[in-house]
Amino acid sequence: MISPYHAKYYAHELTRRHAADGVDRLSQSLFDASVDLNPHQIEAALFALRNPLQEGVLLADEVGLGKTIEAALVLCQFWAERRRRLLVICPASLRKQWAQELHEKFALPATVVDAAALKKNPAGDALATLQTLSSKSVLVISYPFATRLEAELRAIPWDTVVMDEAHKLRNAHRASNRMGQALRRALAGRRKLLLTATPLQNSLMELYGLSTLIDEHLFGEEKAFRKQYVNAGGESAAELRVRLASFAKRTLRRDVLEYIQYTERKTLTQPFQPTDDEQTLYEGISAFLQKEESYLRQGHRFERSRA
Repeated sequence: MISPYHAKYYAHELTRRHAADGVDRLSQSLFDASVDLNPHQIEAALFALRNPLQEGVLLADEVGLGKTIEAALVLCQFWAERRRRLLVICPASLRKQWAQELHEKFALPATVVDAAALKKNPAGDALATLQTLSSKSVLVISYPFATRLEAELRAIPWDTVVMDEAHKLRNAHRASNRMGQALRRALAGRRKLLLTATPLQNSLMELYGLSTLIDEHLFGEEKAFRKQYVNAGGESAAELRVRLASFAKRTLRRDVLEYIQYTERKTLTQPFQPTDDEQTLYEGISAFLQKEESYLRQGHRFERSRA
């Protein structure tokens, strides 16, 4: 007969035998998953689970490579380790999809939290409702709603927070970005997992903005980042890649052709010569859209018409 003391001892020994950064740590998650996993997805999940002192990572796989699955593996593993204060922040249109996939593919209970869910609480206390729900399931909320609940989110010691479509917050370092600033304050010190297929579109400052969501000290002050990487040209590219490698992981489609076969697509270019009238119209519309004051004036008129 094994006593409760010996049962805890053996359980502790079994836990110690699994390397913190090895695939064994994902054994429970891999067992529960009802999806066909690919090697890069397992590696990305392990990358996110490594370095417990770091405040988060950025998974930036190309479109279609399964960033949602990678994040779900991490959530599933935390759940198996009984670290169950788990939060997913995503665009409102993706809330139900996240909850459904976590439940169907990974057997994780997930709850979409919105204003209607909070109203169901008799006490009307948002913080108490979040604490109660987070003890039973993974919470899924939208970005605007998370911004409204800044104080409540800051009061809960989340074990990890997944931020889907994180490129929407690439200007989080700017004081004028209300949503980015609110989420930075609400999730400071919490472990975060950022997902985006486009971490960089127009400027290196977008990478800087995403890094401040994870930890504002990763690159230091904005002026220092601009001087060292933006204004230095290509001379500092190698150094920047090394620093990014510590918290960012990106897999491209060409990296997985060994085990994923994509349909070959060929682009056909069709020459088109616009008429003079078409060219004039195109140039006029383009010039109009590029005038910020015209855009603001039209937006103001739209708001007045709605009122």
